[in-house]
Amino acid sequence: MSELVKKIAAIEREQKKRRENDRLARYNTGRKKHKKQLLFHKCKKRNRWVFGGNRSGKTECGAAEAVWLARGNHPYRKNKKDVFGWVVSLTAQVQRDVAQRKILSYLRPDWIEDIVMTSGRKDSPASGVIDQIFIKNVFGGISVIGFKSCDQGRERFQGSSLDFVWFDEEPPQEIYEECRMRVADREGDIFGTMTPLKGLTFLYEEIYLNPKNNPEVWYEFMEWADNPFLSKKEIALLETTMDETTLQSRRYGKFCTREGLVYPEFDESVHVIEPFSVPKEWQDTVSIDPGLKNPLSAHWYAVDFDGNVYVVAEHYAAGMDVDEHARALFAISEKIGWKRDGKGRLSALIDPAAGQRTLASAKSVSELFYERGILVDPRVEKDVFSGIARVKSYLKRGNGMPDLYIFSSCPHMIREFKGYFWGAEESPVKRDDHAMDELRYYLMRRPHVPKTEKNVSEITRDKEKKIRALRRKR
Repeated sequence: MSELVKKIAAIEREQKKRRENDRLARYNTGRKKHKKQLLFHKCKKRNRWVFGGNRSGKTECGAAEAVWLARGNHPYRKNKKDVFGWVVSLTAQVQRDVAQRKILSYLRPDWIEDIVMTSGRKDSPASGVIDQIFIKNVFGGISVIGFKSCDQGRERFQGSSLDFVWFDEEPPQEIYEECRMRVADREGDIFGTMTPLKGLTFLYEEIYLNPKNNPEVWYEFMEWADNPFLSKKEIALLETTMDETTLQSRRYGKFCTREGLVYPEFDESVHVIEPFSVPKEWQDTVSIDPGLKNPLSAHWYAVDFDGNVYVVAEHYAAGMDVDEHARALFAISEKIGWKRDGKGRLSALIDPAAGQRTLASAKSVSELFYERGILVDPRVEKDVFSGIARVKSYLKRGNGMPDLYIFSSCPHMIREFKGYFWGAEESPVKRDDHAMDELRYYLMRRPHVPKTEKNVSEITRDKEKKIRALRRKR
């Protein structure tokens, strides 16, 4: 009998371990539940869309839906084996950083039969670009989730018969129409999760207005307050950084249009200051946006005792290899007296894409920097729009005062601030934005606590008086 008890105990331990490692099993099952995510999953219609703000939880429900369908264990729909579906992103990079990352987070390793990579290594799929994942279906078959990006063109979306297509953000109309044809044979599903940033597009007409009263069309708006895991303090902070037009799309998922500078709050006469010697106690870390052919951007960040952030030095160069960049980083650190660890090494944040190995190199850029005494940390938040909101909150908080200052010896960052515009696709134009990227990486790592008159020093109060006086003169 004791042997039987031991076996039962071992089984229970294994079951508990699997539950703890099974993020899908824990999805929306705790004390806090995202009610609008559940509405999406329970809807039986074949063309479902979530129009949601950033961080509203829309991408989570798209990823969970795709994995449930592939596994054959969807709690609210009829399941089957040998499911074939596509996940469609705007670009391969966005695929890797958003939808692919979410899909992998819901897949236990023992559910994966095989992975085919477009680039990178399948033993490290998160750092590469996946072509297809073969998933063990609970009915005994093998399901396939294929990944597509809109920049591949319509031709790459032809030929297959599919059970589902998940659009992570709004696709071009011709790709949407092609994917509708792909699910026709199997009477499959189309579902999309998006922040409507492109104005009154074809999806505004086809889904939101639904002029033909298609009975299979369903949509839901999802906003920050719908996400029970987003704190009220964070919501209040984000609200202070956005104008009404931005709030309509970024918070509420409403259709709107925008144009102009990403950071109209940036004022060179206020945010740019002359360099001074930064105390060791203020020195924080370096942030790097790597580029060996494109410019590599690196800046040194310091924080005073009131939480003001200072960008105190800059390395911005193209056409250099890792050795040359590493020497430059150490030379600048030596010049400004920047802190190092006991072994003389520098600490830095870096874009997680630098961890990707390619067929052309046995080592990643991160590994090469690490070997040269620069301890790079890729654990950064890459969501562009959350990052922009955080930068805005540092440029101008509730009382109009900044928490971010840039030394005049950082001309490339200053130039990028002045030339960082929204593009035609309602995203920032991807041109000369390397400093903007690594600035976001850094600020998203900081818990931003808005200042009040009670928690700032006399020095900060005096500085803010001078800023107000300067603005009155202009």
